[in-house]
Amino acid sequence: MKKRILYLCQAAIIAALYVVLTLVSPNPVGVFQVRFSECLTILPVFLPAAVPGLFIGCIISNLLANAVIWDIVLGSLATLIAAVLTYKLGKKHFLLAALFPVLANTLVIPPVLAYIYNVPDALWIIYLSLFAGEVISCYGLGYILHRVLKKHFSHINK
Repeated sequence: MKKRILYLCQAAIIAALYVVLTLVSPNPVGVFQVRFSECLTILPVFLPAAVPGLFIGCIISNLLANAVIWDIVLGSLATLIAAVLTYKLGKKHFLLAALFPVLANTLVIPPVLAYIYNVPDALWIIYLSLFAGEVISCYGLGYILHRVLKKHFSHINK
């Protein structure tokens, strides 16, 4: 019972952090997205509760950003898939852990922006700019978070 409560609390805190970090990000929506919250996508390496936390946080963030339903569904599913893959395979190396959210969002979000939101930019520009934003968020900010957690909080997933 205590483990279940701890798991739910961790997931809720991660979801709340994801929402807050998205809201304070300089460009949380659009073609060039740099979401501070995306650095949290390495958390499944440390905490299994990060998987539902990131998924729920992404849903809430997209709802607060007035995203259309396809963006909410597809973007949140991309986050969920990336979180599961990071949890399952990302413990081996940071580069692998950060790769899944970069790939998932780079593959899913550009078509949503181009075809659902009718963004007039060429699709390849949307792919490149979203990829760049994800690399900044996941590999740049995520690396810093990963190093701090690995050094100071490596005991949390034991």
